[in-house]
Amino acid sequence: MATEGSSGFGPLLGWPHRNSFQFLKGNAADGFFLGLSWILDKDRNGGLCCTHGMAVTESFSMETVKFTQMKDGDAEDYAFLNAHETDYAAGTAGRLLKAMVELDKSMSGYKITRLGHSLQAATRAWNAGADIDWVVSALLHDIGDIYAPYNHDEYAATILRPFVREQCAWVVQTHGDFQMVYYASHVGGNPDKREAFRDNPYFDDCAEFCEKWDQNSFDPDYETKPLEFFAPLVREVFARKAYDNAVINKGVRVPLSGKARS
Repeated sequence: MATEGSSGFGPLLGWPHRNSFQFLKGNAADGFFLGLSWILDKDRNGGLCCTHGMAVTESFSMETVKFTQMKDGDAEDYAFLNAHETDYAAGTAGRLLKAMVELDKSMSGYKITRLGHSLQAATRAWNAGADIDWVVSALLHDIGDIYAPYNHDEYAATILRPFVREQCAWVVQTHGDFQMVYYASHVGGNPDKREAFRDNPYFDDCAEFCEKWDQNSFDPDYETKPLEFFAPLVREVFARKAYDNAVINKGVRVPLSGKARS
């Protein structure tokens, strides 16, 4: 029997993949055989990926893997898991949009909710003519507030990094330190913490992100677009191939502002 799946082990193990796997099972002349076919993907930093498989000639079904320890798993187990992991990863955008709604239950005390703040930041980015990477990054920049209040910026950047430009992921990752210039002197912190990043090529981008889209997005009177407006952009970004070099664009700087929209 030979079966072809829809992805490599990328979602399961973090390896780059070419979206197909070959699972072989049957009776060879010298006995039973079971295996997967792999090649080295030179375009993805030498990561393992699967070669294209063969058409299904015999069906099989599994409800769970056979093992209770990962070291005991076989090719059949991991081909089965890969299919499940790939299907689950495809729903990432939907889960993120649902999590955005939960921001309304996070930190209080501001004049607008955390969801309202995130929508306002994304609206400012959209109105400024920013590209899709900037807009989605602005929308999700505080999504970590619920589960990671002490490193929410790193949390959000980790979610974004496989799917947006390196520039945007870095800005989201460090915006917490850059924001301290506005308030740290009032709470005994270091308002100049951003200076540790002065030599980074994205320093000015993060400073502009904070000044134009973040620190000023707590205004209850600002006309803000709803989450539904941004949902197609989120789905588009998270439908990209993870860690695609054409998306990551290491070292490339794209202006935060473009042709103004309304």
